[in-house]
Amino acid sequence: MRSVPCLVLLASLLVAAPAIAQTGTPSPESPTQNMVNRFFVEALFHGQAYTNLRALTTQHPGRLAGSKSLEGAVVWGQQVLGAMNLDRVYTQDVMVPHWERGAPESVQLLEATGSARPLTATALGNSAATPANGLVAEVVEVHSLEELAGLGRAKIAGKIVFFNRPMNPAYFRTGKAYGEAGDQRNQGPGAAAGYGAAAALTRSLTLAHDDVPHTGTSTFPAQPIPAAALSTLAADRLSSALAANPHARVRISIHARTLPDAPSHNVIGEIRGSEFPDQIILVGGHLDSWDIAPGAHDDGAGIVQSIEVLRLFRALGVKPRHTLRCVFFSNEENGSRGATRYTELARASTQRHLFAVETDNGGFSPTGFNLGSTQGDAHKRAARWRSLFEPWGVWNFTDGVGGADVGPLMLLGVTVAGLTPDSQRYFDYHHTATDTIDKVNPRELHLGAAALASLIWLVDTQGL
Repeated sequence: MRSVPCLVLLASLLVAAPAIAQTGTPSPESPTQNMVNRFFVEALFHGQAYTNLRALTTQHPGRLAGSKSLEGAVVWGQQVLGAMNLDRVYTQDVMVPHWERGAPESVQLLEATGSARPLTATALGNSAATPANGLVAEVVEVHSLEELAGLGRAKIAGKIVFFNRPMNPAYFRTGKAYGEAGDQRNQGPGAAAGYGAAAALTRSLTLAHDDVPHTGTSTFPAQPIPAAALSTLAADRLSSALAANPHARVRISIHARTLPDAPSHNVIGEIRGSEFPDQIILVGGHLDSWDIAPGAHDDGAGIVQSIEVLRLFRALGVKPRHTLRCVFFSNEENGSRGATRYTELARASTQRHLFAVETDNGGFSPTGFNLGSTQGDAHKRAARWRSLFEPWGVWNFTDGVGGADVGPLMLLGVTVAGLTPDSQRYFDYHHTATDTIDKVNPRELHLGAAALASLIWLVDTQGL
């Protein structure tokens, strides 16, 4: 083990790395690099994001739209922002969908011997209920919506359709694999219903090989049918059983219901701009989570990082030139009503949004940002700051659309961005009961907040 003085000296040299000239001799740190470093050091020494995350996930887990837990989180958000001595804290009214899971679901493989073998599963959002005593039918395994269409109504009607295409492990950026496989969960059950299927099962959207099922939303163009996601191990067991017996049957019991839309709110806090108060720079995440999930990574991390951005500006005495607005969006998971409402009000407002950055990819170590703009290559313009971020492990500036909540603002001419953390573990926990605070590392969480604050400060002072 090295002595503490040696470690401190080494750390100081690493922080000063961008100021080392090509000759290898140290040069004075630039004021811009110094300010970026201050954001990171303040977050690592005094960050409050992890403390806030513990409060949010402990007091208000399972924050699905329409639930009491989400509305409790709305009050919590107002209280946290209200205690920060901001210039303004307020809410926007939003009507959100209200789907409830009901009693625990059950999926069982019926053996030829007459026994029933449990398959670990969780109902998907917008699923219909089965009859009270459950639903039993033969299973048809498919691997794409195209394969489903090829079978047609004659082979699908009255059956349980089982979508079993795994996420592609070959992609380094796991979000790409999630996006490619996601049509099975998002559209598959609705498509199966169109061919007369009695119910639908999907393989959980994860690269993990375990017995943890992942929920998520499904869309039904017409009447919904019962739909559930199997854990990857359960999906493999069912696939093996079908290979041995193509007429294997499954029993599904789901007790879900859809209620009338419910009132909810976006929560907003602001630091007023010193020079351009009617020009907005937005940072935010979504306050809701799935009902089975404490929502630590998705998206409690984004909420508390957004709060931390405001705290960092206050703690360092940085007065933004443009109004810095923090937004907790409602209902990203199963409707995006909060983002839709926010965009509607932004379109009607006399205020102008310059930049909107979202953090909704987990609280892991930040690696960069995706940026998008209708005016050109925003990611290439932002890449001029890469050397400022590299000492902190942030280096990647890619083309993108920010995220589900800020993406719609791009159509209003707003440059949007999304924080890009390391993604290798994210889909291990995404939309599951295991998305708990112990899966979040405080340093990684605070590094992400500092990266966001630094990018916002650079946009505020230098423009993009």
